[in-house]
Amino acid sequence: MLRSVILAAARSSQVERLVATAPFTRDVVSRFVAGAGTDDALRVTRALVTDGHAVTLDYLGEDTLTPEQANATRDEYLKLLRLLAAAELTPAAEVSVKLSALGQKFDEQLAYDNARAICAAADGAGTTVTLDMEDHTTTDSTLDILAKLRKDYPSTGAVLQAYLRRTESDCRELADAGSRVRLCKGAYKEPESVAYQSAREVDKSYVRCMNVLMSGDGYPMLATHDPRLIAIGEDRARWFDRGPDRFEFQMLYGIRPEEQKRLVGEGYTVRTYVPYGDQWYGYLMRRLAERPANLMFFGRALVSKK
Repeated sequence: MLRSVILAAARSSQVERLVATAPFTRDVVSRFVAGAGTDDALRVTRALVTDGHAVTLDYLGEDTLTPEQANATRDEYLKLLRLLAAAELTPAAEVSVKLSALGQKFDEQLAYDNARAICAAADGAGTTVTLDMEDHTTTDSTLDILAKLRKDYPSTGAVLQAYLRRTESDCRELADAGSRVRLCKGAYKEPESVAYQSAREVDKSYVRCMNVLMSGDGYPMLATHDPRLIAIGEDRARWFDRGPDRFEFQMLYGIRPEEQKRLVGEGYTVRTYVPYGDQWYGYLMRRLAERPANLMFFGRALVSKK
């Protein structure tokens, strides 16, 4: 119920205006978002890489409405990749891209062309790209574009969401040699016809999908903050004899930093997902929906006078 309320708030322009103008907002957002500009993204990336993390960067913004908006997002990624390479932050840092931000909803060819340009820039910078997954209506389109991109850029990563009923099958399709797959729980409100609704069923699906990926020939990227699933991931790595160079954990910037530090200290690859840009509201709401315990931090900010 709480998750549904938060996701409803994510779609409310009135709530967005209220949150955006509140005096505590800056401190709250800065915990989860690197900042508004490219310089902020580079600053946070440099600090994380220095501390032994890998990084994936997401320029916030999705569901663009015009070619001009989509092309502007492409250009920001091209700039980011150029600066990451110049700062010698690649290959530790890669980028995550939402196809809806590149025009997917109104022109799939434009989205593909823009994604291809970003993949080419990433390749030139010595790193790669992961295609973020969004709501279930875009899954087939995203996987189709992924397949085309991988013909020339085989390291392009996929994201699969464990709460979708189809995902175990998708994992089997993508668990081949060289395939990078980020497995997450999922953060969009989906109907029961396509998605598991209870946390227990989502967790069971996550473990099934994890087993498929860890037993396959690809490169699993386990995106979770759930202590039980992290422990299962550690166990599955031992069971399938996967060393630290053959899989990784992924976590969001600002969430469970001490656990991220622990895993890095134990020799695991930990990739921190770092968003930046001024379109932070929808991202923040989805993070709260994914892990309602984050509301405790938000609530403390509400009552704090500092």
